[in-house]
Amino acid sequence: MAGGWARDGAVQDQIDSTVEDGVQEARQRLEQQRGPSLEYCEECEEPIAQARREAVPGVRLCIDCQTAADKRPRNRAGFNRRGSKDSQLR
Repeated sequence: MAGGWARDGAVQDQIDSTVEDGVQEARQRLEQQRGPSLEYCEECEEPIAQARREAVPGVRLCIDCQTAADKRPRNRAGFNRRGSKDSQLR
């Protein structure tokens, strides 16, 4: 049951869109990691350990730089507004 301006199923559509965006983002990150592993880190140019290169195909960062990259916030909203009334008014 929807209320106001929302149609039936609008909330579920927003949830589905958010999940779809997350899956698409993860697939893009995986595609970037394809190819041979680098011997030296893209950011700090320190050698990447052989064990890491074998364990993570297409690795581009050393452990320290990858840890820092994982802690950086990503540009994405907390929820998907594509179907909301406010986003259609702008």
